[in-house]
Amino acid sequence: MYNNLTYAKSGVNIRSADKIVRFISKITSKQNKNNKNNIGNFGSISKIPSKLKKVHLVASTDGVGTKIEIANELNKFDTIGIDLVAMSVNDILVQGGKPFIFLDYISINKIQQKKLRDILKGINLGCKISNCELVGGETAEMPGTYSKGKFDIAGFCVGLVERNKILNKKNIKEGDLVVAIPSSGLHSNGFSLVRYLLNKKKINYKRNRKLRKWLLEPTKIYVKEITKLIDLKLINACAHITGGGIKDNLSRIIPKNKCANIDLGKIKIKKIFSWLKKNKIDESEMLKTFNCGVGFIIIIKKTKFNKIKKFFNKNYSPYIIGEIINGQSKVLLNGKINW
Repeated sequence: MYNNLTYAKSGVNIRSADKIVRFISKITSKQNKNNKNNIGNFGSISKIPSKLKKVHLVASTDGVGTKIEIANELNKFDTIGIDLVAMSVNDILVQGGKPFIFLDYISINKIQQKKLRDILKGINLGCKISNCELVGGETAEMPGTYSKGKFDIAGFCVGLVERNKILNKKNIKEGDLVVAIPSSGLHSNGFSLVRYLLNKKKINYKRNRKLRKWLLEPTKIYVKEITKLIDLKLINACAHITGGGIKDNLSRIIPKNKCANIDLGKIKIKKIFSWLKKNKIDESEMLKTFNCGVGFIIIIKKTKFNKIKKFFNKNYSPYIIGEIINGQSKVLLNGKINW
């Protein structure tokens, strides 16, 4: 005779999921003052600020890739939520948008309260830094799909931009400066290659304090600085440097018959990238896989450079790496990086 079958016996604990919903509602209550009923509802409702004129929506979705495997190995989950928010909100900036609302999706083998709470604290902090609201999401317990301890996260952001503030590649002119804004480190790209190197060389990063910090350093969120520059109309265009590196991402915003002429020798390399290069990763592979220390690029008029510098602290001080010239190749990489 069979005992009664239940959802819990299949590996899904609804009560545990309900605890997570209550936790999210609690940590977001201060930020979501105008939309307190969104968390736990079937859908979120957010009022578009009335002061905005001819507003457009900008949407972006992303994840953090295999960086979550590093978090799992180190049993540290309080920063990858920041990464998740950063990957989407930084993309929103490229069109001139300001992050407005954010939703997350977490799928996991079995709900572990501490792990999920740490992830969600990071997501909430990322939203706070980005000045947007965490208005909802989904936590899916999926036994059988994920092996023990495994999980994945994804995020979705909607931003707002007034028509006259939309950044367009047509604004880019010959003589404009290409300005680098430093990354905080690896951000959330290239971790499959990083993990391959660590495994191939049998590097025990769990016992290396410096490596642990480098590997889980959260992605820099550029919202505070870039939105100010957008409001003051100091930017002609910008690019978020993610997978594909400087060349691939910068190429996406360069107009026809214009070229971003980049001097690689001017790039200020972060220590993690020097370490990776020393561990036998080819330079061309480094450039197309990692940001190599440049997390964001803005294109501005020459006369604006000194003015924009005051909006950044010393850790993220912008510096010139090239200029816009006439040409058929959208991006030219010249010189050699000082690894």
